[in-house]
Amino acid sequence: MNIVVCVKYVPDSTADRQFESDNTVDRVGVDGLLSELDEYAVEQALQLKEKNEGSTVTALCVGPEKAVDAVRKALQMGADQGILVSDEAIAGSDYVATSLVLAKAVEKAGAENKVDLVMCGMASTDASGSVVPAMLAERLDLPQVTFASVVETQGDQVRIKRDSDTATEVIGATMPLVMSVTDQTGEARYPSFKGIMAAKKKPLETWSLSDIGVDASEVGLSVAWTEVTETTARPPRTAGEIVKDEDGSGATALTEFLVSKKFI
Repeated sequence: MNIVVCVKYVPDSTADRQFESDNTVDRVGVDGLLSELDEYAVEQALQLKEKNEGSTVTALCVGPEKAVDAVRKALQMGADQGILVSDEAIAGSDYVATSLVLAKAVEKAGAENKVDLVMCGMASTDASGSVVPAMLAERLDLPQVTFASVVETQGDQVRIKRDSDTATEVIGATMPLVMSVTDQTGEARYPSFKGIMAAKKKPLETWSLSDIGVDASEVGLSVAWTEVTETTARPPRTAGEIVKDEDGSGATALTEFLVSKKFI
């Protein structure tokens, strides 16, 4: 089984995140890491590899040069090889352009050995769009099974469980396909010392847009379908109001405050 798992390099949520002058997120001047939700996709890909002898897992990422850290994390977890698609023209790309780059990279990765399964996280922790897996499936002309909380396979047959607010669905499909998994699939493994050392010897390629046959005019901020016109820094937190219950009126004061804020 040839599995490609898509991973994303996102700004560290604990860092001081900034926007560029064009209102895009600064992904170069801040610390970044592998999106936590994508770790679950890596974990599920590795579990499938362990159940199917001879399988391989390729970690695929689109981003700046620093995004190679996200690929390395996937390699340390157990992926067999990594690919980073990095090109200055990609900066500012929206979901549509990102899905195009990923699709072309998946096609190139499967040129010699057909890709059976493309794994994705349920969303990225920076944008939370959740639409790239569906767009990727459309571009690859593959069926999609998304938001899986449980994944079962037998041969080329896949069955997932999808939990919604009102029901639980069981969906079956035949590979090749695109799958996204949620954070309910099980805790992702931590890279072991052995895995960290082994990752240094694993193949890791960097491709440009020309390597995957994508013209620079098809990606980037200038052709994005959406635009952020303005950003405003979050105002500093104001001091809270302290209610003293010296005469037994504290409960009344608290109730009046909650009513004034329309909390109750």
